[in-house]
Amino acid sequence: MSLDISQFPVLAKANTPEELRQLPQSQLPQLANELRQFLLKSVGMSSGHFASGLGTVELTVALHYVYNTPFDRLIWDVGHQAYPHKILTGRRDRMHTIRQKNGLHPFPWREESEYDTFSVGHSGTSVSAALAMAVAADKEKAGRKVVAVIGDGAMTGGMVFEAMNHAGDLDKDMLVVLNDNEMSISENVGALNNHLAQLMSGRLYTTIRESGKKVLKGMPVIKEMARRTEEHLKGMVVPGTLFEELGFNYIGPIDGHDVDAMVETLRNMRGLKGPQILHIMTKKGRGYEPAEKDPIGWHAVPKFDPSQFRKPATKPGLPTFSQVFGKWLCDMAEKDSKLLGITPAMREGSGMVEFSQRFPEQYFDAAIAEQHAVTLGAGFACEGYKPVVAIYSTFLQRGYDQLIHDVALQRLPVLFAIDRGGIVGADGPTHQGAFDLSFLRCVPNMLIMAPSDENECRQMLYTGYCHNEGPSAVRYPRGSATGAEQVEQMTALPIGKGLVKRHGKAIAVLNFGTTLAAALTAAEALDATVADMRFVKPLDEALVLELAANHEVLVTVEENAIMGGAGSGVLELLAKHRICKPVLQIGLPDEFIKHGSPEEIIAELGLDAAGIERQIRAFID
Repeated sequence: MSLDISQFPVLAKANTPEELRQLPQSQLPQLANELRQFLLKSVGMSSGHFASGLGTVELTVALHYVYNTPFDRLIWDVGHQAYPHKILTGRRDRMHTIRQKNGLHPFPWREESEYDTFSVGHSGTSVSAALAMAVAADKEKAGRKVVAVIGDGAMTGGMVFEAMNHAGDLDKDMLVVLNDNEMSISENVGALNNHLAQLMSGRLYTTIRESGKKVLKGMPVIKEMARRTEEHLKGMVVPGTLFEELGFNYIGPIDGHDVDAMVETLRNMRGLKGPQILHIMTKKGRGYEPAEKDPIGWHAVPKFDPSQFRKPATKPGLPTFSQVFGKWLCDMAEKDSKLLGITPAMREGSGMVEFSQRFPEQYFDAAIAEQHAVTLGAGFACEGYKPVVAIYSTFLQRGYDQLIHDVALQRLPVLFAIDRGGIVGADGPTHQGAFDLSFLRCVPNMLIMAPSDENECRQMLYTGYCHNEGPSAVRYPRGSATGAEQVEQMTALPIGKGLVKRHGKAIAVLNFGTTLAAALTAAEALDATVADMRFVKPLDEALVLELAANHEVLVTVEENAIMGGAGSGVLELLAKHRICKPVLQIGLPDEFIKHGSPEEIIAELGLDAAGIERQIRAFID
């Protein structure tokens, strides 16, 4: 996408941070305005994360203007807010390809640019990475600076506080920018705190502060009293006491949309010693009224026309699996007040909005803290409640120890509703739900189910909810369901029993999950038997052995990593019974799956009907 210089005269001069730093500071407000307009235009053409980037325009300009990137390290947490960073770091003309197959990565990605110092996708990693880079910079003595940018949402993750506690102890030079977009900034408060921040980061204040430390070095009691006095004085005007206790020098909050104030403050802070935190206030969706009013709804958007000031209307269609789960959750809560729904900050994505509104006393948002969410469920189960943890496959990875240690080991009846199992598409390798069947299958006491359609999903959720002998998991994909008839009556399925959906001859396809429709289509061309296995653990051993006895070739199909997945369970069973039978495992290869539309990726991996048929024919020829 070529840049219209008449529309973006200043942005045209800042294709890289080196060019940006050549601009006079007086042009930065205009640059920020043009950058925001370009972001509107490019995301409108491509789809993608939207509101977060609009809120970090001035911050991004100021950081690259003051810091000598990429020599100075800039680490973004998660990366939803890093679109302006991509635009200013040589990728402006490719922004229309973001999140598309072979296009720009949706998040900062080290392989894509030297300015992306740390590849991300999950929240809460920036401070740990920045601390390591700060230690490395100290060892090198080359004058390198390190900055981490983290949002107030990500700050709810325990990993951040672990890193900050360690950083305070190591006392290395680093800056953490806390981008707080949850509070409004009145003109007076913004101006006052901008002034205070510049005073606190200025040479006079820091000289007095450091000199005082030296004088008091030999008098620990007085030094501690002075430190606490300073904290409490600052705490009267700024909410930084918590960070000071962790060993950070706190400055702010300041208006994150005042680019001049940001530049002056960052210039002062660049030379400060030890760990620093700059608290800035921003507005998510800044500069685009619909996104300002509804930052959650505009967090990520399809292609749209910014001039229309509205998102494109979605066509009525099939419910998503997330909506199927949300409806089941409400139906179940009406029947049982012991049900407690838990989410790690994924209320909208997991289909829990209606549940949270109708049953507020039974709804718990654990914030972006997956480990806490899982153990919270364990604690509820200990007290006789029926916890349902709704969590994305890729985020459950972060709570794996808690699932093993706190839930499965104690055989607690916690139901895991695992959303985004399998290919998710445009969010790429950090978000593909590739591993859950593999890492769950090896955990003792687990009941694992993979529905082939929305009705099975509903019945499996009920089955897991009624299962009191240990934890259970129902794993379903992102996106629209299959159109299967929804049976309102909830009936617990017989544990560990699959169903034969089609009778054929020499080949038996053992399908796990929503690849069933593709498997059936392929089986028609091959005259193969197809079994909807339904249960990954316990496996329907009798059915597997029967299919092995009556067919020449077995094929397992799953939208999960082949290594250690459901198909591996079939092989283990055959080995246990000393049955030598050709088995083709179809699933995700031993690599991280890149971004692109789900349809493109599934076809490329051979998980659609044509791909399944092709792989089977190649195997038997």
